[in-house]
Amino acid sequence: MTKPTIFLRIAAVLALVHALLHTIGGVFGDPSPGPAAAAVQAMKINQFLVPGHARTYWDFYRGFGLAVTIFLTAEAVIFWQLAALAETDARRLRPILATFLVGYGVLALNSYAYFFVGPVVAELGIVVCLGLAMAYVGSPKPASDNRYYVNFQGSGSV
Repeated sequence: MTKPTIFLRIAAVLALVHALLHTIGGVFGDPSPGPAAAAVQAMKINQFLVPGHARTYWDFYRGFGLAVTIFLTAEAVIFWQLAALAETDARRLRPILATFLVGYGVLALNSYAYFFVGPVVAELGIVVCLGLAMAYVGSPKPASDNRYYVNFQGSGSV
């Protein structure tokens, strides 16, 4: 197994653990007694219409929380799949890895600003794994590499 593959598998596991802990503690966790419980109760009892449906802020909170879980889980699967691709064509993964690296970096800043240290640690761990995977895959091939070009006019060559 190559180093990029190992780092991408670690990133996949971190993303899955992040999804599980987010779901258990964030989406389905009980609020602490006192102000947190009062805030949740207020979010649950005040309904308003949103394009023909009665919703509460709790509905939005729960729905967005589950959306984050879904995306974190999907990203874990994608990282695992990218690890398999890294075995055969790692350099072409650099732009994809860079996109996720920047995304998780910004997510870590968001988590630091609005949440707490737990998600920040997981997200920075993923950033490190993606950065290390990128470091080991090397530079992308130059644009002049036409081995993936197919001539549909019959000759099959460039």
